[in-house]
Amino acid sequence: MATTEERMRILRMIQEGKITAEEGARLLSALRDSRKEARPVVTTSRSGKGMLRVRVTDMITGKAKVNVNLPLGLVDAGMNIASQYAPDVNFSQIADAIRSGQMEGKIVDVVDEEDGEHIEVFID
Repeated sequence: MATTEERMRILRMIQEGKITAEEGARLLSALRDSRKEARPVVTTSRSGKGMLRVRVTDMITGKAKVNVNLPLGLVDAGMNIASQYAPDVNFSQIADAIRSGQMEGKIVDVVDEEDGEHIEVFID
């Protein structure tokens, strides 16, 4: 469930210019949708600098459907967004690797033939 603190964190990031208003709207929507669906919540405690990048590309047109860049401090929301596009990926295992600081670069690279999407998640 989206808490007031999570929503305020996203709004502060928009205000500070760390993310665009469009990215913030997507995050807020994902938080709102997480209340409607029962799915595992991925949590991490890594508070270092860096970015979590989620990119979903339409394989037919080559255009980006989703391109979200989040500070690692908001990795929970990023993992929840990514889980909507790649439900078969074990995001708890990924969160453990992020938490330990052992994971960098491209961490997810999935092609969804059925929906014609290429899903990539990076940490840098």
